[in-house]
Amino acid sequence: MVNPILLIAVPLGLAFSIPLFGFVSKKIVKLIPIVGMLFNLIASLILIPKVLNKPIIVKLGGFPPPFCINLFVGPVGILFSCLIALIGLLVSIYAIRYIGAQGKQSNVGQEERYHMLYLLLLAGATGVVLTGDIFNLFVFYEILCISSYALVAYLGDKPGVESASKYLIQGSIGSSFILISIAFLYGQFGTLNMADIAQNINSLTSVQVFFPLILLVTGFGIEATIFPLNAWLPDAHSSAPSTISAILSGIAIEIGIYAIARVVFTLFGAQDFFLFLLMLGLLTLLLGELSAFSQNNIKRMLAYSSAGQMGLILFALGVGTTEGIAGGLFQLITHVLSKALLFLATGFMIYRTGSMEITSLQGIGRKMPLSSLAFTIGAFSLIGLPPFIGFPSKLMIVFSVLLKQNVLYTVFIVIVLIGTVIEGAYFFKVIQALYFKELPTQESSDAQIQEAPLAALIPMVILMALIISIGVYPKIMTGILNSAASEFLDRVAYIKLVLK
Repeated sequence: MVNPILLIAVPLGLAFSIPLFGFVSKKIVKLIPIVGMLFNLIASLILIPKVLNKPIIVKLGGFPPPFCINLFVGPVGILFSCLIALIGLLVSIYAIRYIGAQGKQSNVGQEERYHMLYLLLLAGATGVVLTGDIFNLFVFYEILCISSYALVAYLGDKPGVESASKYLIQGSIGSSFILISIAFLYGQFGTLNMADIAQNINSLTSVQVFFPLILLVTGFGIEATIFPLNAWLPDAHSSAPSTISAILSGIAIEIGIYAIARVVFTLFGAQDFFLFLLMLGLLTLLLGELSAFSQNNIKRMLAYSSAGQMGLILFALGVGTTEGIAGGLFQLITHVLSKALLFLATGFMIYRTGSMEITSLQGIGRKMPLSSLAFTIGAFSLIGLPPFIGFPSKLMIVFSVLLKQNVLYTVFIVIVLIGTVIEGAYFFKVIQALYFKELPTQESSDAQIQEAPLAALIPMVILMALIISIGVYPKIMTGILNSAASEFLDRVAYIKLVLK
């Protein structure tokens, strides 16, 4: 059996070995992230049947929990590990041509730095979803965040540095909240093991529980782009390379959602908090979609769209049932695949036209047909049109709410559908520009517009195939989704598995 610790150790080791490979050949450096993420994807897929049968507990240091640091590789962890490795692999293939082109355009030649930070970000994300120790969750979360700050500023231009600085300031405040909460919990229980804390959390008063809970949700909520903590998102996305926008939107913000869910469901078992999550998700959904609707910058539009999607996922988690959580996780998969595809599709569109304005993309569907098709499929998927993956995931959320048989929840789902209509309006506006409007009149710019290179098209084709195949046959996901939902809800089983 593959040792799950390799899912963290391999990308970390490869990240620090990149300068050594750079001495051998600059071309090899581009392949290192591909090798690392391919290993993680294969290893994660091998572990899925074993994990679905019984979660794997990895004990480090030769001592039993809670005296050692442990990894908990359950359905949730392996699902996220697969998504991180898959998107990490596809984006690293896309980056072979894209980052080199961006480097020439902005006089940035240090691709080694990019690939090191990229692997560190993915290693940090994997560590967050697999660790069973709350302080190590914070450490891995910081690795992810610090790598993200640096990658947003990778191009070295003024907008990038300014956006990264804003992101850094807000992220640092969130990290401080998390650390204060961890210190409080350690002071109360003398342990950092999440299962051990969960076992004893009921010994605290409601006030003592509320203080660390709200700090943790606020801290992780910044990365998860929950309103009103998402001010960093549109600037960071519009300034970063599109590969990093794909990772931020397709991986990093989902890690924030995972951390919130792990804290609320497993650590605190805070059922009284569900309605608050649901309302916060609705507010984030509506404001995110309305903000996206008003944008003329394609990357800012996609950034606000991500905030709206995180609101929908949080709303589904707040339903607090197996069906609701499974639907929320399914929607998370939809967002990961679709938003990664959207950012990759727009990457070379922006590079070819030299502009992020939606008007500059007019008629580009004729010059870049595959990239435009990729954008269209990604957009249709997020809207929830059949036969794409977004249709069954949104349908599952709707059914989970209707099962409540509550008038208030029916009103909530109407609000969600209104958000979907707004989402459809701004995506159709872009699709109209791609296919039904004329190219700009400048002949010089027209001559430069050509389809993205093969290395960029391969990841897009794979993502399109996944979006359509899962949309047509969603049952391939139901087993792991139901098991993941059960893991979040059955905290007693989590505690027993770790501390037995």
